[in-house]
Amino acid sequence: MTRVEVFIATGCSLCPAAVVIATSVCADAAVELVVSNIDGDVELERRYRPRIPVVEVNGVEVGCYVITGGELQVAIARG
Repeated sequence: MTRVEVFIATGCSLCPAAVVIATSVCADAAVELVVSNIDGDVELERRYRPRIPVVEVNGVEVGCYVITGGELQVAIARG
């Protein structure tokens, strides 16, 4: 099964929109969606904080800051 993970953090103004888009796309595509809050995780903070929200499909980064539903659909189709 395809897995989409959205890395977010408290106070991020772009994160809620990324979660809404990912939720919509993943529901339509029957894809597993995981929303991971990086707050307090030293490694995730180091890796993602400057670019949140970050979206990955099957562990591969496909977007950061802003991703459209169309872009996410294409990334899911590529697997």
